[in-house]
Amino acid sequence: MSKEAAEKRPMLTRAESEVMQVVEHLQRPVAYTTALTLLRILEQKGYVRHEAHPDGGRAHVYRPTIAASKVQRRHVRDLVDRLFGGHAERLMVGLLEDETWTRDELESLKSEIETRLKAEDQNGKATPETRRPKGGKHHE
Repeated sequence: MSKEAAEKRPMLTRAESEVMQVVEHLQRPVAYTTALTLLRILEQKGYVRHEAHPDGGRAHVYRPTIAASKVQRRHVRDLVDRLFGGHAERLMVGLLEDETWTRDELESLKSEIETRLKAEDQNGKATPETRRPKGGKHHE
């Protein structure tokens, strides 16, 4: 496609831009039917819901029912429980040893740890967010 033809493309809407970001992060091309199947599976699992498109027709609008951060926390907790016997520090040490970290990233982690330690010091004990029995299962 020529530069001139590319410049004549209409601007993307916000939703289209967000979808393009998702498509860019996929590891492989995904067909429409595959995407729809995945959305239906996510709906069955309770992660998304659908409603009729406001413009009518056969189209549906899918919306998340749970925040991405909560999904991430649940998956990390499951990973820690299954692979590390409930010991999150083993995962953290492994990540520190195996990953390449910038100084800023390490400083940010250090700051998070210091904030948690200060909260424990002020409360005289571990906060619910930081307290976890060694090897014990965590349930939400």
